[in-house]
Amino acid sequence: MRKKAAARLDPVVQRERDLVLATLATLVPMLGAMVGDHVEVVLHDLTRPEQSVLQIANGHVTGRTLGSPVLAGPKNDKALAILAEGKALASPAEHTTVYPYSTFARDGRQLVSATAMFRDSLGDTFAALCLNADFEAIEAAQKLLARMLPMREALAPAAARDELPDMEALMRDIVSSAVRRNGKPVAKMDKDEKMAAVQAMQERGLFMVRGGIERAAAALGVTRFTIYNYLDELKTRSN
Repeated sequence: MRKKAAARLDPVVQRERDLVLATLATLVPMLGAMVGDHVEVVLHDLTRPEQSVLQIANGHVTGRTLGSPVLAGPKNDKALAILAEGKALASPAEHTTVYPYSTFARDGRQLVSATAMFRDSLGDTFAALCLNADFEAIEAAQKLLARMLPMREALAPAAARDELPDMEALMRDIVSSAVRRNGKPVAKMDKDEKMAAVQAMQERGLFMVRGGIERAAAALGVTRFTIYNYLDELKTRSN
């Protein structure tokens, strides 16, 4: 998995991508207005992961805004893991959907998510349309109704949600969590343990953003080429 110099995209494919993104962007506010403010609708341009959020409705569900990075999404994102691992096998222009699956907001709320990933005619995944639903308030209302009590007390205000961390904090959290999972100092980790850490970083999308390889290498005390070798070996094992 060697990093190659970015090749100039064929103008026809670029126009194809632009058309798909523009079409999906018009749907986001409409869907957001129809499904209710407990469902976030977000369109990602995956060619720019550091600022992937191209359009968003009901962003208060996860705290994201236009230009937020792909790493700022819900935790345990199954679709992101599939994309990062390269396991979303499909033919060119064949799109992939993953739904429903559980994720978690950064403040710990459980969400229900769905994702559609879009490929161009070359087979490259370049866009994702995601729905993230927070049923916490609805479930709480159901419990109150089930109790059939004339409760008039004002509900206590919800705890303030954590401020969305910036890219630096997101990357630092991904790296440190992956390294700590082995429960031992990096100096005492063997190759398999370091590869497991790299796989955890990959599943959370670290290597989709600029500087991810270098951060992983520094944290594990290896060269960036070693990280590429680990990723090559992980890909071979998964095939």
